[in-house]
Amino acid sequence: MDGLPSFSVVALIACVCLVAQAEAEEITVRVASYNVEFSRSTTPEQVGEMLKPYNLDIIGFDEVPDGDWTARVGKVLGMKHYYVGKISSANHKDKYKSILCRTPLRETKEFPLSANRGWNPASVVRAVTDIDGVAIAFYSLHICASGRDNGHAYQLATEILPKETVERVIVVGDYNNKIGDEAMNTIESAGMRPSWKDLKLDLSQLFTYNALDPKGKHQGRVIDHILYNTASGASATEGNIIELAQPLSDHKPVWAKLVFPRDLPKQ
Repeated sequence: MDGLPSFSVVALIACVCLVAQAEAEEITVRVASYNVEFSRSTTPEQVGEMLKPYNLDIIGFDEVPDGDWTARVGKVLGMKHYYVGKISSANHKDKYKSILCRTPLRETKEFPLSANRGWNPASVVRAVTDIDGVAIAFYSLHICASGRDNGHAYQLATEILPKETVERVIVVGDYNNKIGDEAMNTIESAGMRPSWKDLKLDLSQLFTYNALDPKGKHQGRVIDHILYNTASGASATEGNIIELAQPLSDHKPVWAKLVFPRDLPKQ
């Protein structure tokens, strides 16, 4: 009987060690995406306070004002690193794309997008950051609704993502397409997977647009997404649409916890 407590302690220590080892073999990235509608209904400080509980590593914003708007969100969140693109969606005022990150950004770039269908120009901004010693390529976009091969989604899937050399990739933003639409299927065919598919949410009963008209018939209009490349072996273990009692934009923010294995799967 005297030996049982010692055995229990040894077993407990072994379990703790196994958990620690498993965690060491994973990289966790907490991500959000938010179309802020040129900050018409909010301030960057309000956006920062709203996002605080999610302890985010990196955020992609769409339709952001130029200047220090993104930096001001970062000041609230303690996130010092940011990049703001120079192409405003459809040439409207203050509809830029930006990236805000807890860790330094490098290789920042903006890719212009122009298609035969819908509004132009569109764009996607890209940066690379190291999280827990591993490089992540992060994209934030705002594109127009389209079909299988006639829009910005097709350009993203066939011209931009195939040239990415970083092995772990996250692409977030306002896609203006629902999961299952031909445009999203095209992006998935390029090796990307929406976090929603791991989280198994019934998107037909949810919407991310129009948050300012909650009584409207918007069920199923989830058009803001977080995707990761399947070759990385990642998965989304947590995440959702962020529901606000008082909307700060015509879109709802979305977030996800992505877990990447430290060692890439064998192809």
